Amino acid sequence: MNDITEKCGFVAIVGRPNVGKSTLMNKILGQKISITSRKRQTTRHRILGIKSEQNLQVIYVDTPGMHLGGKTAMNRYMNRAATTVLRDVDLVLFVVDISKWTKEDENVVRRLKREHVPVMLVINKVDQLKQKEQLLPKIAELSNKMEFTEVIPVSAKRGNNLDSLQNLIAHYLPESGPLFPEEQITDKSERFIASEIIREKLMRRLQQELPYALTTEIERFSSEKDMLHIAAVIWVERETQKKIVIGKNGEVLKDIGRSARIDMEKMFERKVHLELWVKVKEGWSDNESLMKRMGYDDID
Repeated sequence: MNDITEKCGFVAIVGRPNVGKSTLMNKILGQKISITSRKRQTTRHRILGIKSEQNLQVIYVDTPGMHLGGKTAMNRYMNRAATTVLRDVDLVLFVVDISKWTKEDENVVRRLKREHVPVMLVINKVDQLKQKEQLLPKIAELSNKMEFTEVIPVSAKRGNNLDSLQNLIAHYLPESGPLFPEEQITDKSERFIASEIIREKLMRRLQQELPYALTTEIERFSSEKDMLHIAAVIWVERETQKKIVIGKNGEVLKDIGRSARIDMEKMFERKVHLELWVKVKEGWSDNESLMKRMGYDDID
């Protein structure tokens, strides 16, 4: 008779943009599932990251940053993706940046206070604190923002204190057998991951040169022998943006394609033939029907 308790549950990772939510999930999983960059609102979709250990399966839900505004359909989509998940999880990790508390953090707190779910405060980027004696006062200050079940300082980038965080998480999960096969690490398809890898390279390569009005769409994803053939469109909203993405003599697009292909080959463990095109679709990020066609339709 097996008298060892099995646990399994859903854990939402929420917070304002650019506090390290995706970095935290990737570090816990030991594998890159969510794309990252220094740009705000890099994450646009809910992404499951599944960690299976003996008698324990934790299903992390990485979410877009909750932000103020909501002026475009894209903004509204990301806020819905972040907030609707709260009703279906067993625990929330509210990630904050120890160096800065903003109106957007206050907005997240107001949203969390409406929910009947345990909320753990995860204070990230403690490694960046210049004066270590500030740590305890900062923790005390942030702990008073609402009633948290636990408060824990971490560095997601360096992996500091993540073992302690995972031990705490396990206490809040219900008794249950696993919901996913042990070898599965995400709910997203290889096609989706390929699209996100391209978008990450765009965000990182272009930095300040291009606004967020770009997305990627996979038009072909097929396997022949040991080679993956992937064809993707990079959608932008204006001709001037198209020129920036392509670059002089096509150099920018070539660099993006090269680095995306390298990451894909590591992820998929196969050779990849990648073709990229840049096309203009004016106003796509404020058009819900166009967004659905481009894959922004995964909110229940």
